[in-house]
Amino acid sequence: MTGDGRWIDLVGAVNVRDLGGLPTHDGKTTKFGQVLRADNLQDLTEADIAHLLDGLRLTDVVDLRSGAEIELEGPGPLTARRDVTIHHMPMLAEPEPETGVDGEAVLPWAQRDGEEERPWLPPGEFYLSTLKQRPGTVLSALRVVASSPGAALAHCAAGKDRTGILVALTLTAVGVPDEAIVEDYALSNSRIEKIIDRLKKTPTYAEDLDSRPMSSHFALPETMRDFLDLAHEHFGGLGEWLTSHGWTADDTEVLRRRLVA
Repeated sequence: MTGDGRWIDLVGAVNVRDLGGLPTHDGKTTKFGQVLRADNLQDLTEADIAHLLDGLRLTDVVDLRSGAEIELEGPGPLTARRDVTIHHMPMLAEPEPETGVDGEAVLPWAQRDGEEERPWLPPGEFYLSTLKQRPGTVLSALRVVASSPGAALAHCAAGKDRTGILVALTLTAVGVPDEAIVEDYALSNSRIEKIIDRLKKTPTYAEDLDSRPMSSHFALPETMRDFLDLAHEHFGGLGEWLTSHGWTADDTEVLRRRLVA
């Protein structure tokens, strides 16, 4: 999967793509123009906004960043638009006010205790822990994606980790096979240098990013495979996790009607 036809090229964001064109188990294909994924939207230009709102009919944004990130970054340009609803649904537990983002913005599984960094939680396990710790937030975000009257866009900082969790659940719910989910996740690698370079320009993320090698930022296919395998091991799969936390057949039908051709 190359992402041809799925990338949305903007000036103020570099990891934006459409979830259309993906296969489902029943031989159908996901629709274009319904659900988008992206990195930080703080730098959108007027032309970017016009393309998203007028060209793609964007009506709802699911912002998965922490409250600390949003406070440090300040209001993004879409917050001034009355024709877009911003849904703040942080995928991580909120940090204490004095600790800032504490490394969670781009590499959330990096765990620190004061000045001493503890062993990292592997990314796949961190993704799994998000499901365990934030089930209500995850389901609420997924229901926004399902019910948005126009296009819905989910984003975090880099658009690969927290966004990747929500996208994996979205695609699983409509019947996209695991391997296609893995391939979509790994597409962020083709733009990872641009993603990291962009985030390094803001103090919110620069210190954490500068302290880590570029190799630590990749959206490795094995990370998503590990997450999906762990979900099968712990819950019977992402679909079973959704059902056990209140996601219904009606929810699935609403999401499939909008996302599957």
